[in-house]
Amino acid sequence: MKYTHTIKINFRGGIISPGDLLNILIAAGKAGITDVRFGLRQQLLFDVVDEDYALLQAELLQLGVDYEVDGDRFPNMVSSYPAEEVFINQTWLSEGVYKDIFDLVDYQPRLKINISDSNQSFTPLLTGNINWVASADAQHFWHLFIRFPRTNVIYEWSEMVYTNDVARMSKHIEALIFEHAGQFYDNAQANGDELFKLVTRESYITKTAGAPARLPSFNLPYYEGLNRYHDKYWLGIYRRDELFSISFLKDICRLCLQTKIGLLCSTPWKSLIIKNITEKDRHLWNNLLAKHQINVRHAANELNFQVEDNCQEGLQLKHYLLRQLNNDDTRTFGICIGIKTRRKSEVFSSILVRRRPLVRIAGIELFFVYDILCAQDFNPNERTGTVFSQNNPKFLLTEQIRRAILQYYRQQLNSISASEKAAAPKKEAPAVSERKAQVYQCKHCFSVYDETFGEPANDIPKGTAFAQLPAGYCCPVCESGKEDFKLVTKPGVQLA
Repeated sequence: MKYTHTIKINFRGGIISPGDLLNILIAAGKAGITDVRFGLRQQLLFDVVDEDYALLQAELLQLGVDYEVDGDRFPNMVSSYPAEEVFINQTWLSEGVYKDIFDLVDYQPRLKINISDSNQSFTPLLTGNINWVASADAQHFWHLFIRFPRTNVIYEWSEMVYTNDVARMSKHIEALIFEHAGQFYDNAQANGDELFKLVTRESYITKTAGAPARLPSFNLPYYEGLNRYHDKYWLGIYRRDELFSISFLKDICRLCLQTKIGLLCSTPWKSLIIKNITEKDRHLWNNLLAKHQINVRHAANELNFQVEDNCQEGLQLKHYLLRQLNNDDTRTFGICIGIKTRRKSEVFSSILVRRRPLVRIAGIELFFVYDILCAQDFNPNERTGTVFSQNNPKFLLTEQIRRAILQYYRQQLNSISASEKAAAPKKEAPAVSERKAQVYQCKHCFSVYDETFGEPANDIPKGTAFAQLPAGYCCPVCESGKEDFKLVTKPGVQLA
């Protein structure tokens, strides 16, 4: 048996240029590699046999490509960029903002960093150690969640950080965590307040968050096939065995260069997304898929599984469960099912299948059983921790998963029912006071100040009376002074 090494190459934020990827693939091909994979953290992975490693090493060195061998000391930075425009709309976070942040990262992070739009659930928000979630209300400000390394402790900082300081503060926080490892590394008692006492806040532009970040409900879009968006198309490619042939990827890179597509995106679902395909070039992509016999219409319940990187046992279990669920015609829409076979791995999931050996002898694991855990509200952006079922033999596993899925749908129906009740017409309430029915309106741009809601974005809490606003208060839209506001009744409010 030939000894192999696993090579990992990070694509920061899941983005790589076709030209750079083509050069890497050519180098890999010279070392006898025929297939590569994409990882959960949007990185490139492939195996090289020991006798060809020196040749690959020389090729990658000549290209100036950073890589790791048989390890993950420097985890890739995950981002929601692959979903930008395709699955994310009506947000201030654009392609240029992502690139600005990536360009400002001047070091190799040793902790996992996630850069995410709050208006999406395609990529995980909180699977990193330093998790940045774009504010839904304040442009260019980011909520910060710390998940202390080797713990499930998550802390949300009360301050939001300006875009240009995201990279620098990530570096600062990482340094503090390693400097005070006893407090913050592999310590279930880690305290976020203590960490941020050490942060020199004066060096950064921050803003007090009016409320905790609103994390989205999970809704995995169908991320495969050739799909229209705006006046262009995007192509999603998933491989059942997670293997992408080098010859296929080389042709993708060449076609991107030919049609002036400047970026490729790897996703946390181990798939590839190509954006900005024009109508006139669509037939070229269909021809490419036909040439390599690539199927891009897998069943949706196959696309919502998450399996550890480079894990043949996990893939085999996934295929076993898929066959069983398909035989029972089980609906899995809206659910992400994760498979975990290693003690120190982490998998993004609504329902997690965790394999455990009953016996360990000299490093050999024997007689496996399976636990099923559920994320809070079945949202994989929350932590997976509630035990649904334990110590299941494999032949009972599918039935237990089916029961967990049924519980998810019951919860969904209960949530819908509660929402309908809340939205149902209610008996007419007593008339509110004249004072509560009035707001202050700017006479220039017609924007309003409502005492009921305040202005959390400007650190003015709800319930703050207009008279209590500082003398220097000004209109957030046109910057008119406080004296330019007039008291009007809500029905009479004008809209610009």
